[in-house]
Amino acid sequence: MGRLFGTDGVRGVANDELTPLLAMQLGQAGAYVLSKEVNHRPTIMVGCDTRLSGDMLASALMAGACSVGADVVNVGVIPTPAVAYLTRKYRVDAGVVISASHNPMEFNGIKFFDANGYKLPDELEDEIEALIKNNMEGVKMPTGAGVGKIKNRSDAKEEYINHNLRAVDISLAGMKIVMDCAEGASYYTSVEAIRQLGAEVVVIHNNPDGTNINAGCGSTHMEELMGRVVTEKANIGLAFDGDADRFLAVDEKGKMVDGDEIMAIIGKFMKDNGKLAKNTIVATVMSNLGFFKMAEREGIQVDKTKVGDRYVLEHMKEIGANLGGEQSGHIIFLDDNTTGDGLLSALHLLEVMVVTGKPLSELSQVMEVMPQALVNAHVPTHKKDAFMEYPEIASAIAELEKEFAGDGRVLIRPSGTEPLVRVMIEGKEQTKIDEEAKKLAKLIEEVML
Repeated sequence: MGRLFGTDGVRGVANDELTPLLAMQLGQAGAYVLSKEVNHRPTIMVGCDTRLSGDMLASALMAGACSVGADVVNVGVIPTPAVAYLTRKYRVDAGVVISASHNPMEFNGIKFFDANGYKLPDELEDEIEALIKNNMEGVKMPTGAGVGKIKNRSDAKEEYINHNLRAVDISLAGMKIVMDCAEGASYYTSVEAIRQLGAEVVVIHNNPDGTNINAGCGSTHMEELMGRVVTEKANIGLAFDGDADRFLAVDEKGKMVDGDEIMAIIGKFMKDNGKLAKNTIVATVMSNLGFFKMAEREGIQVDKTKVGDRYVLEHMKEIGANLGGEQSGHIIFLDDNTTGDGLLSALHLLEVMVVTGKPLSELSQVMEVMPQALVNAHVPTHKKDAFMEYPEIASAIAELEKEFAGDGRVLIRPSGTEPLVRVMIEGKEQTKIDEEAKKLAKLIEEVML
């Protein structure tokens, strides 16, 4: 058995890799590990997205938690960031989300939040995993009145909506907004929040049936939304993923606005209004070169982390930053929530449009998106971290960067899960960087195989 936890919880095909038995074990071990320091009967909050397998896995996980003496608050179908927020608000000992985020419906996942609404560090995940592998050795299973109980709460969605509306105090009266809810967890919360702010709302993909989550829609499939914004003559399009922790936008001309552009727009606005903590945005090494050039021009510091929102968050907490995120639209506003929040990101972007009176197409000109080329080089797993130790590769990278002279860059990184080295080149001319990326990937394969 390999490591259960990946970069974002435990993932797999539901009822195959991610079985009800494993969900029950995660409920037992998770509830025990996350509450063993407390001197009261622990309470765990559980929410899920709209996948068919959500009921099956949530029921198994809740049974597991109850079997070690924890009570459960079941908040039903709700966005991931809502569980992060409500875990703190309701003062429970941990939160759990049953979701595979932007993945197809046959997949599902289980991710934990601690009592403060933060995703777990590796050490706690390892502790949960070790307990499962050791069959809960040393954990006393209560009987009688010691067994936990499940309480269903139907007001959780409204609490989450109200929190976000308090965080961003604006009116959207007079705006027309098209929203794509990805047949996922935001089908009610995002629509209701935007309507309450007075916008005229056109909604697509908000009739989840358990099998259609992320299917050709949402933030991973933007084509329909891009067309609909233009035909509806709307001011903006909002796209969420299945568990609504990501958000991407479409401007009034039908052009996609990605996470880097959204962070650039909001980051500049926050800096201009004295609200950007440490004058810093935390991004990953994969953010577009245009984003870094924008920051340099605007006098904003950008701290770079490894790819993954957990690394962005860790660094934000470490330095006291309040804005960070990824190109994928996973954006963290640490003053308002402890994880990426699609609705919150949308509201902050809408705030900039309302306050400045500018259309999104104009706001997004704050940065020039540089063309990117991505090519995978297939290499042996045991060698993939050592690519810079090969003089031919190091020399080829240095030569390319010298040629770009600041108007392009080369980023090579090993895949975390596959026998691949990922080659990413940015520059002004798509044809040239496509060609250079293929050449470099071919060289890496030839040298390292």
